[in-house]
Amino acid sequence: MLGTDAKAKTESVDEALRRGRSQFEFRPETWKYILKSVTTAAAGIIILIGIWWLLAEIVSAIKGVSFPTPITTFQTLWNALNGAELNGATIYNHTRVSLLRWGSGYLIALVLGLMIGMVFGTTPSLYDIGMVPVHILHMIPGLAWIPVAMLVFGLGETATVFIITMTALPPIVINTAGGIRQVPKIYDRVAQMCGKTDSDTFLHVLLPGASLSIINGMRIGLANGWRVLIAAEMVVGVALGLGYSIYQSRYNLDYAAAFVCIIVICVIGLTIEKLLFSTIESKVRDRLGLEVSE
Repeated sequence: MLGTDAKAKTESVDEALRRGRSQFEFRPETWKYILKSVTTAAAGIIILIGIWWLLAEIVSAIKGVSFPTPITTFQTLWNALNGAELNGATIYNHTRVSLLRWGSGYLIALVLGLMIGMVFGTTPSLYDIGMVPVHILHMIPGLAWIPVAMLVFGLGETATVFIITMTALPPIVINTAGGIRQVPKIYDRVAQMCGKTDSDTFLHVLLPGASLSIINGMRIGLANGWRVLIAAEMVVGVALGLGYSIYQSRYNLDYAAAFVCIIVICVIGLTIEKLLFSTIESKVRDRLGLEVSE
């Protein structure tokens, strides 16, 4: 009987490991995790709105100008969501155009960054030489690419996409290459002793070991690209977009419209972070056996 139980347990462990999960993990209940995330986010938003309201009252009292309060801004947001135009277009058109620009630039940076980072991470001689220009590019502020983009591409969409790509690319390369290089060498040796090929070792040892670092690089690249997109839309001759709408609001003295665009920018960034990157990171950590219940 004991032999049968031990065999069943062994088969259960083997099956769990084959599926990539350990049966000895203790993970929190899904509803508790969701409740905690929602509560934390709500508390942060309430604090931010309180600071905003206080600042609006102080500025209005001291300078005698109409600083948009949360109520005014959310009323403008409600009108915008119902089709009212902001600086010549609906909020949906501004958002769609901005997302298309950002998506194009970030996708190019992501593909190039992962490819370059993987090559540098697995080739020490190329890493020593190639990371020097990457670090130099990383130190260049995103807005500093505007004159270069205008000289090469002129005004318009291509220049904006170029600026996003150049700003998002370096952190993806740096984190991908660095993550691969930080995987303990003993893992590589064990894989070789087990008869694994170089491609198997790369796919099943190096990439999983570097996955969290790669995700962080993607996250930083996304944030950099999103921020510089809004700034670039204010400068590089475009007639639609969230950044363009913010820029135009100062001429129209419609500061509530600018705040509406800022809210949309924050919501998009927070949604991408929580629904995409946090979910991916959680699944990767769970796969690696790093998730610990609280």
